[in-house]
Amino acid sequence: MPDNDPPPEPQVPSLGLGSRALRNTIVVLAAKVVARLIALLTVIYLVNSLTADRYGSFTVLINLTAIASVVLDLGFNVLFVREGARHHDEIQRYLRNVMSLRLLMSIVAFLLLAALVGLLGLGDLLIPGFFLMVLTSYATLLRNALYAVQQLRLEAVAVVLESALLLSLVVYGSRTQQGVTFYVWAYAAQYAFSCVYFAVVLAVKRIAVVGWRFELPLLQEWFWKGLPFALTFVLTILYFRIDQPLVYAIQSKTAAGYYGAAYKPIESLLFIPMTFLSIVFPVLSVYHRERPREMVDTLSRFYKALLLMGWPMSVGIYVLAVPLNHALHFRDQSAPALQILALALGFAFVNNAFIGALSASDRQSSFTWAAAWSLVANVALNLALIPRFGYLGASVATVLTEVVLGAVAWILTARHVGRVPVLALSWRIVLAGLVMGVAIYPLSSLEGLEVAIPIAAGVIVYAAAILLLRALTGEEIAWARRALALAR
Repeated sequence: MPDNDPPPEPQVPSLGLGSRALRNTIVVLAAKVVARLIALLTVIYLVNSLTADRYGSFTVLINLTAIASVVLDLGFNVLFVREGARHHDEIQRYLRNVMSLRLLMSIVAFLLLAALVGLLGLGDLLIPGFFLMVLTSYATLLRNALYAVQQLRLEAVAVVLESALLLSLVVYGSRTQQGVTFYVWAYAAQYAFSCVYFAVVLAVKRIAVVGWRFELPLLQEWFWKGLPFALTFVLTILYFRIDQPLVYAIQSKTAAGYYGAAYKPIESLLFIPMTFLSIVFPVLSVYHRERPREMVDTLSRFYKALLLMGWPMSVGIYVLAVPLNHALHFRDQSAPALQILALALGFAFVNNAFIGALSASDRQSSFTWAAAWSLVANVALNLALIPRFGYLGASVATVLTEVVLGAVAWILTARHVGRVPVLALSWRIVLAGLVMGVAIYPLSSLEGLEVAIPIAAGVIVYAAAILLLRALTGEEIAWARRALALAR
């Protein structure tokens, strides 16, 4: 497209960024809850449509495309959101430059993906895997423009439409007994739809018009600025994704299928902290520049909110792992891994607070160190545990890796941003979650739809324990009520 289109209208950040972030979170989170319910049906169809070994091949291919995508990112996704949040009038220029560079880097990404799939004997999935990787990368970039300007209602619509499209394709594939290749193409089609949708939305909202532009000075400047982000992204992707290919390579395709099925519910729930992070990150970026004294307070609220949601999920899944596994129609061998992986969920939630703080405060190189230590820990633990304990060893390695990441990231955040009082903010919430776990344990033998009974009971007990233990202050409750009232 020509590059002389009228620039998007400049938008001025308004006051009340914290309240706006909460309102945006509610909108997007509500949509993503609906989308995840649809995705749950999708996963159930997919797991039951493929044998364990074929599902293992599918999940490993998805992880390999994520690993190869580091070449496409170069740290520019995070940098694009941060700089776009600070300079709304430059978003179109930034978008076009990143899109152009990403097109060139797709050649390198293709070669890397070819090497990875060839190494694990998945060469027949190279072409659909490549298209999935590239389309995912562009869809993420385009939707990030909406996060940068905090206009997220149409993003909420997108996540539901994407999930519905994918479900329809997977159901068709299940009924026609399609193979792994079809399902990879189905995921690619989902992101192709996303690219078209967001390109139209950005143009209609006059945020940016998709096009091509290659400014070498800007890209060079961003390369050096984004290098810590790129290194962090590489390390994070590796520590987050390397376990499933290692199970596939060291143990078997079938074991990778069992582990992949157990991992899926945990991975799916991570949309909650990631949604919060994507919305709060621009706010933290602005606070770092304009209101530095408020940043630690905002960060502490962020941490507490993530723990408040993540910890009861962690405890609940641990206690109810077997009936939940049956309710999802997964194979029995996945239940022990699901129970172990549940312990990682609470840590994975709160770690996003420290990730956001370091990146938003221009301390991205510090988080690179945290990610590096996590990768070292993860690879070492997986290589030590998988040969002896199989995919259950990989589950333990995941839990310990999240602990390492959280500890290192908290130390670095305290050094460079400010000290988050973790113990003071956490102990009441942790105790409330344990009370909930004890209360629902007698109901853990229920099966099928009856598993909804301990889930509902757990919600009630946890809420009551939070109130009785005064885990939320009156000021925090009042702040949330004001934001919720404005969201209506």
